Amino acid sequence: MDNLRLLLSAVAVVLLAVISSPSLTKFLPLNQLSLRGGEVADLVVINGTIYTSDAAFPFADSMAIRGGRILRVGNSSSVQDMAGSGTRTLNLQGKLVVPGFIDSHVHLIYGGLQMAQVQLHGVREKDEFVNKVKEAVSYLQPGTWLQGGGWNNDLWGGEPPMASWIDDITPHNPVWLMRMDGHMGLANSLALDIAGISRNTVDPEGGTITRNSIGEPTGLLIDSAMKLVMSCIPEVSVEERREALSRATNYALTRGVTAVVDLGRYLPGASIELSWEDFSDVYKWADLSGKMKIRVCLFFPMETWTRLHELISQAGRKLSPWIYLGGMKSFADGSLGSNSALLYEPYVDEPLNYGLQVTDTDMLYNMTLSSDKAGLQVAVHAIGDRANGLILDLYKSVASENGMRDRRFRIEHAQHLARGAAARFGEQEVIASVQPDHLLDDADSARKKLGVERADGESYLFHSLLAGNAQLALGSDWPVADMNPLRSIKTAVKRVPPGWKNAWIPSERISLSDALNGYTISAARSCFLDEDIGSLSPGKMADFVVLSVDSWDKFAAEASATVEATYVGGSQAYSKSLDEDL
Repeated sequence: MDNLRLLLSAVAVVLLAVISSPSLTKFLPLNQLSLRGGEVADLVVINGTIYTSDAAFPFADSMAIRGGRILRVGNSSSVQDMAGSGTRTLNLQGKLVVPGFIDSHVHLIYGGLQMAQVQLHGVREKDEFVNKVKEAVSYLQPGTWLQGGGWNNDLWGGEPPMASWIDDITPHNPVWLMRMDGHMGLANSLALDIAGISRNTVDPEGGTITRNSIGEPTGLLIDSAMKLVMSCIPEVSVEERREALSRATNYALTRGVTAVVDLGRYLPGASIELSWEDFSDVYKWADLSGKMKIRVCLFFPMETWTRLHELISQAGRKLSPWIYLGGMKSFADGSLGSNSALLYEPYVDEPLNYGLQVTDTDMLYNMTLSSDKAGLQVAVHAIGDRANGLILDLYKSVASENGMRDRRFRIEHAQHLARGAAARFGEQEVIASVQPDHLLDDADSARKKLGVERADGESYLFHSLLAGNAQLALGSDWPVADMNPLRSIKTAVKRVPPGWKNAWIPSERISLSDALNGYTISAARSCFLDEDIGSLSPGKMADFVVLSVDSWDKFAAEASATVEATYVGGSQAYSKSLDEDL
């Protein structure tokens, strides 16, 4: 009998240990989660429709939160027993809740800086372009650089701007205005002079100095040629960059964005040190000062892989609940709008132009091989069909050389894919990090640049990627496009460009749940953060968004909603109108 008692006691101890183990709790049935010490929730969320992005339990109407993490997701009765005298209640009043959006591709501080510069997004006429520059320069002291961006020459017929447009109104101020895609910029003549650019200047490798019929620079610089001017622009102060982070994160919260993958200020022509300076001067400072409001996963220029490897070896990938070290970023080509995306066939509007390969193949392969061997995640920008084929081939070779592991290679943009390339993403387990709203700008111009057959056969193949079992991570590329997940989701579902009555390539539309997952759980998996965020599951961070709609069916039909409130770690970080019932 004594032996039996000892055996039963031992079994009870083992069972108690299993039940209380945090690593196993998430696998227990919902009605057993309260066995974790009888915890009392800080906040219970009730009376809504909660889309969890968790395939095992996709919908609920209530959840309980404690210490910034989710305790339980289920129905009202299943969470009410976790409420105590100090528990707050958020009554959703029937509203829809989704996990906090994860924007898989932004340039956060760069976007925050651009918010304070001359804004050229949406400009549709030359006169409007000139007038915006004229107004902005009127506030500057002579000698001060005028910076801005967001212009898209496709909106006024395709003619690119030239220095002659603005030279008369900017005689005493050097000007640098980036195209919306970040792969082309306009300098006025004063800026060209400061940079020493003349008809005798040789195009740098991976870049182009645009010239007129007599060989004089027009002011337009493409991809790596931009560094000739950008290297002359005084660096923004630490304080300006910290203010930019604050502006950017406040804006993100209004859009329901609670986490971003930040590719940094690493653009063609920019210094590889900028991302590291922002990490030390801005992000680490904000974290230590308690000023971080959204979670960031940081990627750095691939040329600096040894630096990141050493940092992760010392501190790990998770520096805090706010800052994660992601991996390495590089470029294969430019952009379609700048006619620098690398293509198999030439541009229709430039029959001798196949685009630009902005990084040497051997250099890119060796950096990728070394980064991957060091256990670092790799992301490469590729827009043109040939660039995507090049990177898929490169990734296959690196994986073969370094052996099997969970590496989650990423291709950023993956906009134009030759026949068969979409299936390779799933076969090779390469993540497609795509930006749906880019197709709103590209639909018309892609047909002009690629021809209708090529454009309609290889552009933004979201459904094909999913059908091939690829992981699809959605983002904005802000400030290239607006940071607006709800609009981006609608774009992925509807694919109707401005001025169009019907969808562009309707067979490539995806479902609402697939689009939502692309901004939540798939986005989290794409940067190894799926254990902490990406779904409203027990044990994960309580990051969620309250939407304006009160019906899933209505949302699925229209794919339209607005953000009512944003919660980060169970605390309200933004509210349009909703209040907690305290």
